[in-house]
Amino acid sequence: MTPQSGNRPNPRLYLLAPEVSDSAALSGALAEIFRAADVAAVLLRLHDADERGLINKAKAVAPSVQAAGIALIIAGRPDIVARAGADGAHLVGPQALQSAIVTLKPDYIAGVGGLRSRHDAMVAAEAGADYVMFGEPDAVGHYPSRDAVIDRVAWWAQVFEIPCVGYAGALDDIDALVAAGADFVAIGDALFEDPRGLRAAAADAAARLTVTETTT
Repeated sequence: MTPQSGNRPNPRLYLLAPEVSDSAALSGALAEIFRAADVAAVLLRLHDADERGLINKAKAVAPSVQAAGIALIIAGRPDIVARAGADGAHLVGPQALQSAIVTLKPDYIAGVGGLRSRHDAMVAAEAGADYVMFGEPDAVGHYPSRDAVIDRVAWWAQVFEIPCVGYAGALDDIDALVAAGADFVAIGDALFEDPRGLRAAAADAAARLTVTETTT
């Protein structure tokens, strides 16, 4: 999961999939989105279950995602990444990342969100994060303000080389995240619950990802 090459490339989508209850239904929904948009990664969120059950659910989704050239990232379970055939894990907070680095590196992606301050983000970068995510909801569904997310993304894009993922709580947020310099735009319920349907929503999201070059 790396930014596209070139000078200020268009960001790519990072999908926060609904929690897996029916692996076949999720794979079908993702296929609809892949037909309409350029997706870099899918974050797989798993219902609580025994370890073997979690691995089996991930293994059921992984082939169709990876066959499309897309990374499958497991939320919060670095210990099952290898056995599930996934590409990496997404951790919440710098401490969780630091604990998982030994398990994941050098073969798997180690991403991190839940960064509530600039200091947290810098600690995560120093620990070896492959990307940082700003703006996603916390465990109780609380979102940081839109302006705060845009400010954090813009700061990171100007200072650091590690890719930045900006979370869009609504499709209309994508434009501002792109302008701020996000390498990837994460989106979850705003896309999966769009009344127009998955393909139309994904096409709308994709259309908003084009970087507008300015001249002086």
